[in-house]
Parts: sequence; structure tokens; C-alpha cells
Amino acid sequence: MNVRVFPTRQELAQAAADKAAEAIRGAIGERGRAFVIVATGNSQLDFLNALVRDGSVDWSKVVLFQLDEYIGLPSGHPASFAHFIRKNILDRIRPEKAYLIEDYEAWKISELVSKQTIDVAFAGIGENGHLAFNDPPADFETEEPYLRVQLDRACREQQVGEGWFPTFDDVPKEALSMSIRQILKSREIICVVPERRKAEAVRDCLGEPVTPLHPASILQEHPGATVFLDTESASLLPGVGGRQAGDLPH
Repeated sequence: MNVRVFPTRQELAQAAADKAAEAIRGAIGERGRAFVIVATGNSQLDFLNALVRDGSVDWSKVVLFQLDEYIGLPSGHPASFAHFIRKNILDRIRPEKAYLIEDYEAWKISELVSKQTIDVAFAGIGENGHLAFNDPPADFETEEPYLRVQLDRACREQQVGEGWFPTFDDVPKEALSMSIRQILKSREIICVVPERRKAEAVRDCLGEPVTPLHPASILQEHPGATVFLDTESASLLPGVGGRQAGDLPH
């Protein structure tokens, strides 16, 4: 795992987009197409905006898979991740194919993703340390590509805090999430984590030993994972504090 820290959220986003575009171009050059897992949410928006503006990517040779989705939201709900992907990606670029969870049963999208070598997965880290919707304690062992999971209180409170739902009771209790092992099968992982509110989770997941209690800590074991932080999200990491850091050893 490599950790990179940038002075601002915007610089973080651009650097992550450059890395993602490079990975996608490399896969297309090597195999003729690229398979990409897409994360959603507030933390991903600047990064995805920068990526879709990158004119070096031939999106007609890119196949997208959705990382996770709520269970029980109606189609088109503004908080649904499929809606986020359509609005922020599919309305702006035309990939070869986009496999959205709401369009497939769990067994079918699991079958589809398990047949492919994923070139790059986009991810974030939740305020409770979750990776995708794998809340603590996460299942590090299952080989199932997607899991039906229960969302813990901290995860649901984060969704209210980010403005996706008006009240806690409006947040769905369940989701379909790509499993930890399926995410780790990706050749590269680009994890984008801005903002001070993520600092405790970043410290726990990147500055402490790997444990299911801090699900995203598993990224420490992936040689192709790069975590992009700004100085606020990295502020509690040992040896970083408030200094302007570049690449950090790990």
C-alpha cells in the first residue's frame, strides 16, 4: 500500500484522477478494455469530476461495476448510488457497459464481476472505517463477490450528516456491498479520502494493525493500493500531523 498526502482536496482529487486514468489507459493498451469498480458519495465527487474530464481515456473501452447500493430505495431516489453514477458519470461519458446493482439480481451481478479481472477499483473509507458497505466487524474471509449487509448506526448517521437523508430513520438498514475479498482481487485500488471528519478512521485503518474492526485496514495488505489523503484527513496519522506531506512510507 502507498499513502499520498496533498495540501488540498482539489489537489488530492486531481492526483487520484491522473492515477486512475493511467491505470485505465494501461489496461486498454494491454487487453483492449478496462474493467473498473466505481465508488460513490461525497468524498468521491471531486475525484470523479476530474476523471471524467480527462480526455485521454477512451471510455468506449471501459466496463464499469458498481461497488455497493442500498436495499429498498426506489429507482431514481436522489440518495441511491445508481442515481449518483448516472448523474455524475453516465450522463457525461459513454462507457462500453455499466453494470448497476439495481438492474441485476445479487447472484447475477456477483456472477458477472467474478468472471472478470478488475483493473482498478475506486473506494473510500467511511467514518466508521468501512470499505464499501462492509461495516465493522467486516467479513475478511467470504469469497462471495457481493454480500447483503446490515448497516451499523455510525454508517447510517454518516449518510444523514452528508445530507443524503433528512432523518436517521429514513436511511435504509440494509445494503448490497462488494465483499472485502472481491475488492482485493482488483489489480489496483485507488482510495480517495478527503476531509477532517475522516481523520480518526484514517488513523485507525492506516496507522494501526489490520483488523476486521477497522475494515479498510485490509488495504495495508494490497501491494497495488494507493490511498489519497489531504492534510486534514491525514492529520492524525503518526508522523504527519499538519505538515505538507507527499508520499508516505508504509
